[in-house]
Amino acid sequence: MKVAWTTIFLATLAWSGVNPKDYLTWALEVSPAVIAFIVLAVTYRRFPLTPIIYALILVHCIVLMVGGHYTYAEVPWFEPSNSTLGLERNNFDKLGHFLQGFVPALVAREILIRKAIVASVTWRNFFIVCFCLAFSALYELIEWAVAVVSDTAAEAFLGTQGYVWDTQSDMAYALVGAVAALALLGPVHDRQIQKLAGQSVGPTPRKPGGSG
Repeated sequence: MKVAWTTIFLATLAWSGVNPKDYLTWALEVSPAVIAFIVLAVTYRRFPLTPIIYALILVHCIVLMVGGHYTYAEVPWFEPSNSTLGLERNNFDKLGHFLQGFVPALVAREILIRKAIVASVTWRNFFIVCFCLAFSALYELIEWAVAVVSDTAAEAFLGTQGYVWDTQSDMAYALVGAVAALALLGPVHDRQIQKLAGQSVGPTPRKPGGSG
C-alpha cells in the first residue's frame, strides 16, 4: 500500500505541476499536500495510521492538486456551464472545504483514541468538531493574508467567485464534513484502530509449561 500511495501522490503532483493555470497559485494550493506527505513520511514508522486515514488523506491531497492545477474556480468538471450538474458557480472549492473537515476529523479522532487523550466519546467528538472549525478558520486567515500580500494570486487562491458569504460557507462545509465523518465512519475506523493495535502489540507469548 505504501508504494501505491506514494506512486499515486507523486504522479498526481507531477501532473498538476505541468502547465498549471498559474504557478504561484499552484504552489499555494499544493503546499498543504506536500507538507502532509512530509509529515506522513517522517511519522510512518513510529506512528503508522490506519488504512482508511491514509486513503482519505490521499483523496484530499488529490483534490488539492487538481485545484492547484486548474484553480478552484475553473476545474472543468464543476463548471457552471455543465448542464449535467446544473451549477450556478464552480463548487469544486466546496468539495475541498468539505474534505477539510471530513479528513482532519478522522485524523484527530485516531490520535485522540490511540493516545487515550479523551475518554468520553461525547467530549472527544466535541473537541474534534471544534478542532476542525478552528483549522478551517485558520486556513481562511491564511487565505486572507495571502490575498493582502499577493494581489496577483489573490482572486485565484481565494476562489470566492463573487460570492459574498464564501468564507462563512467554507467553514460551514468543513463543519458538515467533520460531523459526517464522525457519524458515518466511526465504526469502520474503530475496527481498523483495533486491528492496528493488535498488530503493533503482537501475539501474547505463552508461559513456559502452560497449556496455551
